[in-house]
Amino acid sequence: MGEHSKRDAFIREVYQPFYQDVYQFCLYFTNHEEEAKDLTQETFIKALKNIDKFQGRSSTKTWIISIARNTTIDHHRKKKFQRLLPHKWAKEQITSTSSSDYKVENQGDWEVLQKSLVKLKSDYRQVVILRALKDFSVKETAEILGWSESKVRVSYHRALKEMRKTVGLDSEGVVFYEEAE
Repeated sequence: MGEHSKRDAFIREVYQPFYQDVYQFCLYFTNHEEEAKDLTQETFIKALKNIDKFQGRSSTKTWIISIARNTTIDHHRKKKFQRLLPHKWAKEQITSTSSSDYKVENQGDWEVLQKSLVKLKSDYRQVVILRALKDFSVKETAEILGWSESKVRVSYHRALKEMRKTVGLDSEGVVFYEEAE
């Protein structure tokens, strides 16, 4: 297969079907559109360079998401990324909690969820993104993260528990708001 036809096959079989999944993973992880776009592009460049090494032991989707995961982790390590929780939001939370209404004004569920996600440690954030937001099975999540299925289950449970403390999630992981007592 020539280089041109190999690239065309990659675009048709990997890039087009999984671009949105990779982009959303990167966006959930970074909470920054431009950074997510850059990481998505970097993911597909790495995948194209390594397509010959893909042996088909996992699905193409789990393979490409694994590359996205490693790309985002490497990116943050290189930048020596500080904690992702903005100080401004932490101050707003303190103010909101002391008011009679716990609702954070003018924030949709997406913003609340994102801010809760970035507060989680990296392992928890990754497992929530894959299980709750991207609907990967426990087995697929374990493959992507290189973890045991048991670690996926425990980490997911603990991550949701942390998120419930921060924002309030029901047992299905849906955002809800509580009235302050």
